[in-house]
Amino acid sequence: MAKPKKRYVCQACGSVHTRWQGQCPDCAEWNTLVEDAPATVFSQKHDLSSGGRAVVFAGLDAPGELPVRRSTGLAEFDRALGGGFVPGSAILMGGDPGIGKSTLLLQAAAKVAKGGGRAIYVSGEEAAGQVRLRAARLGLGDAPVQLAAATSVRDILTSLHAMEPPALLVIDSIQTMYSDTIEGAPGTVSQVRGCAFELIRYAKDSGAALVLVGHVTKDGSIAGPRVLEHMVDVVMSFEGERTHQYRILRSLKNRFGAVDEIGVFQMAGEGLEEVANPSLLFLSGRDEPLAGSAVFPAMEGTRPMLVEIQALIVRLQSGATPRRAVVGWDNGRLAMLLAVLEARCGLNFSAAEVYLNVAGGYRLTDPAADLAVAAALVSALADKPLPHRSVWLGEVSLAGEVRPVAHGGLRLREAGKLGFALAFGPEGGAPAKSSIDYRPVDRLPKLVDRVMAAA
Repeated sequence: MAKPKKRYVCQACGSVHTRWQGQCPDCAEWNTLVEDAPATVFSQKHDLSSGGRAVVFAGLDAPGELPVRRSTGLAEFDRALGGGFVPGSAILMGGDPGIGKSTLLLQAAAKVAKGGGRAIYVSGEEAAGQVRLRAARLGLGDAPVQLAAATSVRDILTSLHAMEPPALLVIDSIQTMYSDTIEGAPGTVSQVRGCAFELIRYAKDSGAALVLVGHVTKDGSIAGPRVLEHMVDVVMSFEGERTHQYRILRSLKNRFGAVDEIGVFQMAGEGLEEVANPSLLFLSGRDEPLAGSAVFPAMEGTRPMLVEIQALIVRLQSGATPRRAVVGWDNGRLAMLLAVLEARCGLNFSAAEVYLNVAGGYRLTDPAADLAVAAALVSALADKPLPHRSVWLGEVSLAGEVRPVAHGGLRLREAGKLGFALAFGPEGGAPAKSSIDYRPVDRLPKLVDRVMAAA
């Protein structure tokens, strides 16, 4: 029998290495590599083609009832999920500490319980009395939610098997759970993987919708092994800034619905409130046109949403090093766009500080925002406001061309509904039926000419 090789597993990111190191090369965490028991290597081959149990195969058109979704009671939550909880599904929700994950799930559990479904909330971080205090503050003290404070997966599953399966099971959080059949402290890769597997298997067998709350690392990714995101059906991220009142629930993976669908909430005294029209939230307080401000119709999943992009240009004395500060957008993409404006349009940003902000703390990843950012930068540089009630969309290439974007018609129809009368974008992007006046911009120099010629 060949001698098994040693391997070391990072307890922070789950990466495997052949030798021990003080710092993990993948996640840069210190003292997280732990020796793992290697799999035994056999010199003889094993035949697995017999001795097992026959698997029953069925066609896609096999008769049977499809699972019926159960509403969470929160329309924005249902939207992000694709229509509500699917029985037997496993959902992983991550987010920064204090962002409101427990509050949102407690509100959803209360809605499900009041709607006639059994909801169980298991907390591994707080005592049951602490959860009751939060429920009372949220006005949910009379909700028939069953609470438990436990961290042993064996105890939890034993209790669940002794009762009728719930409609919703919340585990807050998976990093605090442990199994006595696995060595290691709670939160280690092996514990998180093993506990999640047992809980997901219970959800599949019983038909309960399982929600696992996950901790996040410093860079915002969910802590623990990456395989955890593959095991679950839905991965959701609860985002937002503590200094801002809004929160965004974003679907990063969804086997039962659209990816990148979002639900928008705002933090209030009695918990999280739904925001039916997020565009009004991100455009609030915008009455008169100002230099350096442009409106961009963003797409989040299937939902168009208008956000304001703000730019500020500050001229420096000779010899000073200019600063580039970005909030809500990619810093590298700003540098690329500034280079295109200098090379293709002859504008000079090298002796000026550039500040870019997406209003409301919103985070943009859509490349279609290039033209809106460029318009805000040129407007700030010329100190001239853009046309009133106008929107800008289009991707900018390194040659200064404005490229087409996806869902242009849907974006512009949403802008028209909110009272915007003018739109600038790539050639051929005019919607078939819309009250908005569409003016194509095929290259960035034309954008500069429009802004500089503005009154």
